[in-house]
Amino acid sequence: MKNTQTQKNLEAAFAGESMAYQRYLYFGKLARQLGNLEVAELFENTAKQETAHAFAHLDLVYASEKMTVQKLLQIAIEGELHESNYMYPEFEKTALDEAQIDAVLEFQEQALESKDHAEIFQKAAKRFKSLAFVEKHHAKKYQEALEIL
Repeated sequence: MKNTQTQKNLEAAFAGESMAYQRYLYFGKLARQLGNLEVAELFENTAKQETAHAFAHLDLVYASEKMTVQKLLQIAIEGELHESNYMYPEFEKTALDEAQIDAVLEFQEQALESKDHAEIFQKAAKRFKSLAFVEKHHAKKYQEALEIL
């Protein structure tokens, strides 16, 4: 399904559901601050449903039977690097051109955090790769021991 219109639609649907989730959590927070717990709970419960919808879309985009820990980390690294190297700098430039200084500062902060996230995932990927090598080495030794028996 890679690079098909259906994949693009699933990704767009995921983005929409994800935005709805965050928006409804935020609305729930505001409703609580405004003193309406019933409406706050309505938004929070609906947010949970939006998460279920988003996960259903992701199940099709990232089929679990095709995923490995290494692939998951690589996808995460690529996403965070895209945000820190391209998306947020472009957004920052536009905000600067439009004299939206609060947005400029927000985009700068998020770019730095995305870079940090990428580094964390990269370190995890290296650790995972090292562990996989060690596990393979041990498995080989165990197999050799079994063959001797």
